[in-house]
Amino acid sequence: MRTIASILLFFGFILNSFGQTNDEKINKLSNNIEAKVIEWRRHLHENPELSNREFKTAKYIAKHLKELGIEVQEGVAKTGVVGLLKGDLPGKVVALRADMDALPVTERNNLPYKSVVTSEYNGKKIGVMHACGHDTHVAILMGVAEVLSKMKSEITGTVKFIFQPAEEGAPKGEEGGAELMVKENVLKNPDVDVIFGLHIDSAADVGTIKYKSGGIMAATQIFEINIKGKQAHGSRPWSGVDPILTAATVIQGLQTIISREVELTKEGAVITVGMINAGIRSNIIPESAKLVGTIRTLDYDMQKFINDRMKEMVPAIAKVHRAEATIEISKGIPITYNHLKLTEKMLPTLQRNAGSKNVVKMSAITGAEDFSFYQQEVPGLYFFLGGKSLNVKEEDASLHHTPDFVIDESGFVLGVKTMTALTLDYLND
Repeated sequence: MRTIASILLFFGFILNSFGQTNDEKINKLSNNIEAKVIEWRRHLHENPELSNREFKTAKYIAKHLKELGIEVQEGVAKTGVVGLLKGDLPGKVVALRADMDALPVTERNNLPYKSVVTSEYNGKKIGVMHACGHDTHVAILMGVAEVLSKMKSEITGTVKFIFQPAEEGAPKGEEGGAELMVKENVLKNPDVDVIFGLHIDSAADVGTIKYKSGGIMAATQIFEINIKGKQAHGSRPWSGVDPILTAATVIQGLQTIISREVELTKEGAVITVGMINAGIRSNIIPESAKLVGTIRTLDYDMQKFINDRMKEMVPAIAKVHRAEATIEISKGIPITYNHLKLTEKMLPTLQRNAGSKNVVKMSAITGAEDFSFYQQEVPGLYFFLGGKSLNVKEEDASLHHTPDFVIDESGFVLGVKTMTALTLDYLND
């Protein structure tokens, strides 16, 4: 009986292709819920929550999915929500991901749905704001879930909706984000074949999509260097070993790795020292100095080379100054790497939805995204969705992670249409 039912459903699917196309249905359903997507986003923007603390956000999402008849799992990787929608025909499994967390930023905009939420971060009271667009990502994926729930008969396979906490990083001493979701088997039961994700871009025109095959966002690592010198009076530097002078030479040396040893025509790379701690007053040469910074790479061979050279160079420079130095480099976040064949396969879908002239091949950027942890397990495609008003110049666009961050909501419906089309095109290929 199951075989007969499958055959009848299959022929129903074929016959449907002679009537209203999937694209027509997607467009109609997406346009019908555009106002709802904007309303959801405004609610989320007004009620932001920090990483691993997205309790109300998770309940808001779960309630919506349950109302759509989607199977829901809550509490994944602390506050994550996973929805499962099975189509009327068996097939592969597509995962769609949106991140939920906000940032410790006090909003400076005068929007009617401006965030006035405050919280504690690193022991300080500070405002909380969706200053990177994660509220947009959640609202768009909620919209995709609603559209696909009304197109079950057109789904050959299964769709897994992943609403992920802590993309911006878990609080100190906690696990979180995509890495923890993968550890808790979010890509299993059923096993995911491919995953799609998007990020709103406040500097790209509404109506555009930016993509790149291969490495689109950098791997990021944190390094910590501890230099041990010998304390002395500031008037008698020859009687001590200056860790501050050693630190200055180390910083200059690290930059020569990038400027003189890395083949930058292949891929970009960055070493930045973002923090120096040393000394307590003007006339004391301190005993120690600490440097903390970030490494950004877009190629794993280059990453290994840079890591190896830093580990070799830092203690050697310290030795020249009669100091001692140790360096620790974190595993960090992997390269956000778009699967080459999957990107090529789905490019026509992007072009069909946004228009070929509005789909732009971009250069890689040195920002990082933990979507990369999913891409280490299954083929993935991650792209950027335009969120800048057409009457705003690119140089005047608000920046991500700032108090003035703002997005043009008219671009959301393209996100809903594109993510829905990517899902159905892949499953029904």
